Amino acid sequence: MAKKVVATLKKGDSASFTKVVKMVKSDKTGAYTFEEKIVNKDAANDFFK
Repeated sequence: MAKKVVATLKKGDSASFTKVVKMVKSDKTGAYTFEEKIVNKDAANDFFK
C-alpha cells in the first residue's frame, strides 16, 4: 500500500505533500504507537508540536 501512496504523491501539484510519522507514548499502558499522516510540507512542523 505504501507504493500506491508514494506514486499518488508524485503526480501534479501533490508533490507539496509529505508523509509524517510520529511516535506517541500511551498514558494508560506506557507503550509506544505510531501516528501517520499525509500533510502539506508547510504544516509538517506543526504536526510534531
